[in-house]
Amino acid sequence: MLDVTGLQKIYRGKERDVEAVRDLTFRLAEGELACLVGPSGCGKTTLLKCIAGLMEPTSGTVRLAGRDVTGPPPDMAVVFQEYGRSLFPWLTVRGNVELPLKEKKLPKERRAALVAESLEAVGLADAAGAYPWQLSGGMQQRVAIARAIAYEPRVLLMDEPFAAVDAQTRADLEDLIRTLWHRFSMTVLFVTHDIDEAVYLGQRVLVLSSSPTVIQDDVAVDLPDERDQLTTRADPRFTELRGRVYAEIQNAKRGTAAATTD
Repeated sequence: MLDVTGLQKIYRGKERDVEAVRDLTFRLAEGELACLVGPSGCGKTTLLKCIAGLMEPTSGTVRLAGRDVTGPPPDMAVVFQEYGRSLFPWLTVRGNVELPLKEKKLPKERRAALVAESLEAVGLADAAGAYPWQLSGGMQQRVAIARAIAYEPRVLLMDEPFAAVDAQTRADLEDLIRTLWHRFSMTVLFVTHDIDEAVYLGQRVLVLSSSPTVIQDDVAVDLPDERDQLTTRADPRFTELRGRVYAEIQNAKRGTAAATTD
């Protein structure tokens, strides 16, 4: 579904050039949920912007379902960390979710059905008439997620979407993402700086090196598909996987090669 090959991004400056991403290659199968982690400043957001067609790579290709990404694809949606800035305060929750569907020129009845389904899916069916500023941070992020899934994307990109919410809300939103992933059969690439979150959510964890960025390691998460915050995190295998990802991030900071995989 998503094929990133030899991706490189160099920021050109007057004084010097900065190579943020060097030679990044990975693939995601249709319906896969993968998490992407790495040291601070390693280029995670730059990579996501290139994949989303919001930034042109210096070299390399991004392909979505076999087609080159040269701009924002119509079957891809992005949820950003700064949910407050991505919602329009003068529009209701319903209006925020519906706005991109108007740009898609969908019929009114179809828009209404998609908005209702997506708000129900994130637990906000009763908040359709509220305004973003009347909602908690966690609820605002649910609105941003509802807007993304109402768009009916084949690929959903998420850029550290839970970094600004409290721990309890974060746990609820993590479970929500896995529920939505199962329900809507999307391919999800979830960027996070939280190792536990990456292991809890993903089928795979892609570990990035320090900048200029390459794939440091690709960790298969062989935990049961049914997960919950208590049982899964208490599983000895969860601890093993978390330790491996943590070790690889430390290797990335030191600039050493990935450890042998098991």
